Amino acid sequence: MKYMLIMRATDEAKEAFEKLDFEEVINAMGAYNESMIKAGVLLAGEGLSDAKEGFIVDFSAEKPIVTDGPYGETHELFNGFWIVEVSSKEEAAEWASRAPLGPGSKLEVRRVNDESDFADYADNEYIQKEVGWREQEAAKSQGS
Repeated sequence: MKYMLIMRATDEAKEAFEKLDFEEVINAMGAYNESMIKAGVLLAGEGLSDAKEGFIVDFSAEKPIVTDGPYGETHELFNGFWIVEVSSKEEAAEWASRAPLGPGSKLEVRRVNDESDFADYADNEYIQKEVGWREQEAAKSQGS
């Protein structure tokens, strides 16, 4: 099963982060990532730029509206993510608990859907294409 660990922070965590030695943060995150790589569970992970550099595409009007960041309250934003492949929800929780995050930080953990979640639609053209695209990507990554 794949899970996404989504980093969220409060204003308290943001203030605390600004007081930290950034090299220590890099080292702690690097060691955490390395532990997941060595365990064979890390599929992807990235930090994200400041929300001021982002934008929102809002689909509530007839034509989508693009609005530059920052947007939302601090606790609504996410700062980065990991995608892990583990055997259970409990194992995902265990890895999430090891993240080197401080007070005010939170990880939202969500299971990533796979083909089995769409079994009732297995004959749908786009479900079949999605399976094919995933197989192509897997073959590419094995070839590189």
